[in-house]
Amino acid sequence: MELPLVAAAADKTKKSADKDKAAKPRSPLLISALIAVLAAGAAGGGVWYFTQSHDEKAPAKKAAAKPAVPAPAQYFGLEPPFVVNLSSSFDGPRYLQVEVQLMTRDPAALEALKLHAPAIRAKLLMLFSQVEPAQIADRAGKEKLQADSLAEVQKLMKAETGNNSVDELLFTSFVTQ
Repeated sequence: MELPLVAAAADKTKKSADKDKAAKPRSPLLISALIAVLAAGAAGGGVWYFTQSHDEKAPAKKAAAKPAVPAPAQYFGLEPPFVVNLSSSFDGPRYLQVEVQLMTRDPAALEALKLHAPAIRAKLLMLFSQVEPAQIADRAGKEKLQADSLAEVQKLMKAETGNNSVDELLFTSFVTQ
């Protein structure tokens, strides 16, 4: 009868040995690896959190950063074409005929240009009549005259309306004789 008792004692010894193994701490290498994985995850989460924008207006800023499509261009032609005598001391009288278009993107500015068209024509006539033929013989000279004309119109419109009103001044016909 002693055999079953020894078997029961052996069984109890086996169960307590299993409990001791379960209660024993894991190996230090396994614990170190788990801590390293948790630390890496926390660091990655922290980096992600701080690189994300927490500003509620951030989507609006990103949308505003995209270049806006400009308003459609509106043109105003100064009619009739300008015809002026060029200042020249030789070869007799020389003439310049030029058609001018003013471009703006503001409908209110277009109305202001129409209102002040006589003053614009007067300023441009004075400017064109001071030109010498040699000054406008090449492209660079024509572009300089165009830039000077735009500056003259913008100066006038700034004085009359408080803003430049004109974005571009275009020569749509340019004839010298």
